[in-house]
Amino acid sequence: MSSKTLFAIGALAALLFVSSVFADDVVVLTEDNFEKEVGQDRPALVEFYAPWCGHCKKLAPEYEKLGASFKKAKSVLIAKVDCDEHKSVCGKFGVSGYPTIQWFPKGSLEPKKYEGARTSEALVEYVNKEAGTNVKIAAIPSSVVVLTQDNFDDVVLDKTKDVLVEFYAPWCGHCKSLAPTYEKVAAAFKFDGDVVIANVDADKYKDIAEKYGVSGYPTLKFFPRGNKDGEEYGGGRDLEDFVNFINEKCGTSRDAKGQLTSKAGIVAHLDELVKEFVKAGSEEKKAIVSKIEEEVGKLEGSAARYGKIYVNAAKKSLAKGGDYAKNEIQRLERILEKSVNPTKADEFTLKKNVLYTFSSSS
Repeated sequence: MSSKTLFAIGALAALLFVSSVFADDVVVLTEDNFEKEVGQDRPALVEFYAPWCGHCKKLAPEYEKLGASFKKAKSVLIAKVDCDEHKSVCGKFGVSGYPTIQWFPKGSLEPKKYEGARTSEALVEYVNKEAGTNVKIAAIPSSVVVLTQDNFDDVVLDKTKDVLVEFYAPWCGHCKSLAPTYEKVAAAFKFDGDVVIANVDADKYKDIAEKYGVSGYPTLKFFPRGNKDGEEYGGGRDLEDFVNFINEKCGTSRDAKGQLTSKAGIVAHLDELVKEFVKAGSEEKKAIVSKIEEEVGKLEGSAARYGKIYVNAAKKSLAKGGDYAKNEIQRLERILEKSVNPTKADEFTLKKNVLYTFSSSS
């Protein structure tokens, strides 16, 4: 099997893993699946939204709570459809403003519009009444570290951490709009121990805000390991903007779903040694393994951890032969196709990425 084929298999497995393990509690509807999901053997509440819509952004965390609450209630579908992407669906149901929320009874594609409050409590109450369920609101754990007067310095000034801080005010509309995106940023990097996504109520802790020159909300400041005075974050406020910023500044390699990318774990100058290793004869390989170990000994932080994966892969390739990398990649792909806890998924993905360098160099 060629390295290109292996890469394609890897990409497919990663996609399947993302969709199965990190799927939202709210079902995403499209032109292709709308009538397969709605109007079937269970009622559905559907939000018709647009990504640029401010009111939709404010609704998002409340609607996500609704989805989480009904996650185990298989008798009701909580769903959403992007009207920018799927205009024909939204047009079919008379949607002209965003967000529009409609209730579809079981077996029917004739909805009635939801006119209630846009809070998780009101939405849950409405669905319970319409569907005859008795679901309680689920508490969604936050990955954002909450800062106070007591812990601000301990968290933010920790020289071993890269920290992004949002200074917000509870009454601030722009802060409320940012909240669901900021939560997703925190969730994406929650398994990177050296990265902290935090916020502080600057209205409550005015002295902290004043110390760091905060006068408007939300203000975002980045406190990298090398500069605890703080740097103003001036990037965009979409999820991808934040993810790209963190990856660039912190040396991480994650996508918007929190999955490691194909670049994760790769150490460029070790890849050059891998190319030599793959082409070398048996005795030369032993010498190159020693070179790899020597170079890894010079590395620090996460690079040192990745380096150990290179050493292990080189030693096993030497002991088990040229097919080791290909066979091990296939084994890891089979594991990742199943439901794997995120920490293990990271571990297997890092190993797989490094093994690809041994496979593609051959």
